[in-house]
Amino acid sequence: MLKVASLHYGVIFKKAFSKPHIFAGFVKDLTGIQLEIDTVETEKAFDPSIGKVDSRFDLFAEDKKNRIIVDIQYKRYPDHYHPFLHYHCAALLEFVGSFMEYRPNVRVLTIVVLTSGDHHKKDVSLIDFDPKDLHGNKLGEIPHQVLYLCPNYANDKTPEPYKEWLYAMRDTLNEEVDETQYSNPTIQKVLHTIERDSISPQERARMFDEYGDEQIKQDKFAKGKAEGIQQTALAMLHEGMDVALIQKITGLSPEILKQLKDP
Repeated sequence: MLKVASLHYGVIFKKAFSKPHIFAGFVKDLTGIQLEIDTVETEKAFDPSIGKVDSRFDLFAEDKKNRIIVDIQYKRYPDHYHPFLHYHCAALLEFVGSFMEYRPNVRVLTIVVLTSGDHHKKDVSLIDFDPKDLHGNKLGEIPHQVLYLCPNYANDKTPEPYKEWLYAMRDTLNEEVDETQYSNPTIQKVLHTIERDSISPQERARMFDEYGDEQIKQDKFAKGKAEGIQQTALAMLHEGMDVALIQKITGLSPEILKQLKDP
């Protein structure tokens, strides 16, 4: 078993996928696109920003020869589909040739890796910008795509090569991987790049910072949810609903309901 750092952490995800050969191999496996890149930028931003949101790309690479832009995102937002769609569209607008030409002179592909999961519980989902006729046939006009990957929901029906990548990513979340289960050479490079012994003190410190930030967010979410349930229960009490029914609906204890009723 190989001891690794979890790809759940942004610093570790960037450590692996900021390597051009790994970035390009990942994109080739998932999309069939062969990138020719020398560098991968991290925390890429456009100056000035596009629109009212400061879009910042975790990993960003431009194949200038083949005119392809690929960015990879890993973070999870409360509604991650919309922020990453905004980021994708910002990249499209950045590369529009001029106000007289609405067609960007590059193909833009966004890959989003949701290591924390998703409420739809889908392993792979896709936004395809190409128009289709009423029979579902593509017109071949717009090549841009947004690809969402959720390692937590990979299963036997997940098609290759998505399955092997998603399984490997999910395995790293427990910080221990049986590397013999993976034949893909690019996946092997990822696993050995994030071996626990290769993590620097600075990277480890950033992991701790990320963990602390996530705990704070979870605590705030849990507190907000609890307050919301109590406000709902209080409204029910004011409406004269039966206390036993309120307890069943909200899951609150009789003691808390009594405190809400008689503060």
